[in-house]
Amino acid sequence: MKKFLTLDDLAPKGKTVLLRADLNVPMQDGKVTDLTRITRLAPTLKELSEKGAKTVILSHFGRPKGRDDSLTLAPVGQALSAALGSPVGFASDCVGDTAKAAVDAMKEGDVLLLENVRFHPEEEKDDKDFAAKIAALGDAYVNDAFSCAHRAHATTRALATLLPAYAGRLMEAELNALSAALEAPERPVVAIVGGAKISTKLDLLNNLVAKIDVLALGGGMANTFLAAKRLPVGKSLCEREMKEQARTIMATAEEQGCRILLPVDAVTATEFRADPPTELRPVETIGDEEMMLDIGPETVTLIAETLAGAKTVLWNGPMGAFETRPFDAGTTAVAKEVARLTSEKSLISVAGGGDTVAALAHAGVEEQMTYVSTAGGAFLEWLEGKTLPGVLALQERAAELRKAG
Repeated sequence: MKKFLTLDDLAPKGKTVLLRADLNVPMQDGKVTDLTRITRLAPTLKELSEKGAKTVILSHFGRPKGRDDSLTLAPVGQALSAALGSPVGFASDCVGDTAKAAVDAMKEGDVLLLENVRFHPEEEKDDKDFAAKIAALGDAYVNDAFSCAHRAHATTRALATLLPAYAGRLMEAELNALSAALEAPERPVVAIVGGAKISTKLDLLNNLVAKIDVLALGGGMANTFLAAKRLPVGKSLCEREMKEQARTIMATAEEQGCRILLPVDAVTATEFRADPPTELRPVETIGDEEMMLDIGPETVTLIAETLAGAKTVLWNGPMGAFETRPFDAGTTAVAKEVARLTSEKSLISVAGGGDTVAALAHAGVEEQMTYVSTAGGAFLEWLEGKTLPGVLALQERAAELRKAG
């Protein structure tokens, strides 16, 4: 039995459904510049509309301090309407007479977007009275904002305790993918973790080494581990003050039977810019003036050989400075290998985090992964083994509703 209820458990016809979405999308000159979150929300919206629900969308946008018309959701509503191919109404508040009048005017199948919930400071305080005012507008609550599930806010947690609560299709897909990759994965499990610093990913690394079979490290993070093994890192990005923590993680990994795979060669340069003179070196021979800016081909081969024997891969963080040529080569090569194995159905691949999504898109393989999460902080906290308030609220509400009959 699923720990949470989904749209399969909801009969929405004639009901007013309060749908928590994440429409905190990038904007420029009043227009949405990246439609990813809107297109991923569309299946839930279309399903509710086609089944006769009156769907009322709740979302935050930016970090306003009170009402701030520069952070209105109105332009997002226009982009949402274009993506759905049908009108999306807009109300200039999420509570009070304005919101109530807009909801009361809805017909079955209609979609209405309410104004930025963060215009009210009670939202981020997880204020139950504020949540109750919103709950009064609807009959059921659907959370389709996994990317906000790590926040204990009124529309992500408190609201779920006041109405029958369900996971939308995007939330369901995220939870299913992450559960399959970490809670009950097909083994062996390989985690590819890159990025600049281990200080921001200590909880992640400590949690992973107890649950996976191989941890492949890249980026500046790997340099800190190499330094911890007393290898030269020159002027590479490296948290030298974190060497002891790196040694602790390596010791824990050994105790847990998790192999840590570190770079054996690197592409180096003495200046960080596009297309500088570069050298390919074994990591033991990095010069004092050099920076390691990408993994080398021998390391790519090692990772590929490891992936060939794996059944599940988790990916968070690039292998090098992929935004700057030619230091994208290592990340792109690994990404294409993961994509190939995924396409051949020999590997389940789950990736997430802003830089990771960008790196996969840069490699042209984003659509070939089993699942790519755009959730950022929530994705990381899940990998760290933390309880996400928005997910827990759905699970506890499901248990209450099932117990009640």
